[in-house]
Amino acid sequence: MEKYVRFEISGIALYGRLDDDLIEILDGPYWDSIRPTGKMVPLSEVKLLAPVKPSKIICVGLNYHAHVKESQSAKEAPKNPVLFFKPPTSVLEPEGGVVYPEGIDRVDYEAELAVVIGRRGVKIPESEADQYIFGYTCLNDVTARKVQKADGQWTRGKGFDTFCPVGPHVVAGIDASDLSVEAYLNGERKQYGRTSDLIFSIPFLINYISSVMTLESGDIISTGTPQGIDPMQKGDRVEVRVENIGSLFNTIV
Repeated sequence: MEKYVRFEISGIALYGRLDDDLIEILDGPYWDSIRPTGKMVPLSEVKLLAPVKPSKIICVGLNYHAHVKESQSAKEAPKNPVLFFKPPTSVLEPEGGVVYPEGIDRVDYEAELAVVIGRRGVKIPESEADQYIFGYTCLNDVTARKVQKADGQWTRGKGFDTFCPVGPHVVAGIDASDLSVEAYLNGERKQYGRTSDLIFSIPFLINYISSVMTLESGDIISTGTPQGIDPMQKGDRVEVRVENIGSLFNTIV
C-alpha cells in the first residue's frame, strides 16, 4: 500500500509519494509513471492540493442498496448505473472551503469512495479492470439538493465550484471490495456503509463507462454514497472517512 499526493510548496505544484511525515518528490504525475527525484520535503512544510487533476469526474448515483431504500425518488434499484458528471472546476483540496452558493437553501454532503484511473482505456473488460486502476481516494459529492430535484437532472445541483472535495491522498495497492465509507458532520457520524453493498461493482462500472467514453489517466470514477445524506450549514465541518484510505476534511463557508 502506497500513498500519493499533489502539493504546493513555494508557489509550485508538485507530485509526491507520502511516507509518514515525509514526501518524496516525483518528476511528474504519479499516475503516468512513478519517477522519484530523490528529493524529500516534510509534510508540515507543504499545502496539500487535490491529489488528482482529472479530465473528467464520472459519478454514480443510487449505487448502494441501503441508499436506494431511503431515496424518495427511487422505488427500486436501477437496472443500469445512473451516471452524471462533475466538472473539473468543482474539484476542491483537503481543508478547502466548500462555498455555500447564494440563494441556495439546501446543500448536502455525500461521502464516497473514488477510483483514480491509471491508464487510458476504451471498452475495458471487467476481468481487466484492475489493470486500469491506479488507486483510490475519498470524495465528497456535495449537492444542492433542491436544485437537483427542481432541474430534473443533476448537472447544476452537483456542479458548483468547490462541490467536489477530493483527497487527502490516493492510496494504491488495496482491495476496495469491502471498505467502510462514512461521513461525519461536526464530529457526529451521519453516514455509514460498506462497498460490499454496492449495486454495481467497480469492475462493472469501469467496463460500463469505458464502453461509452475513453477513460484517461487521472480520471475519477466516484462510486456512489451510502445512506444517511443530510444538509450542511455555513460553518459546519465535514469529514469523509474511507477505511484503509484516510479522512478528507472540509469546512462550509
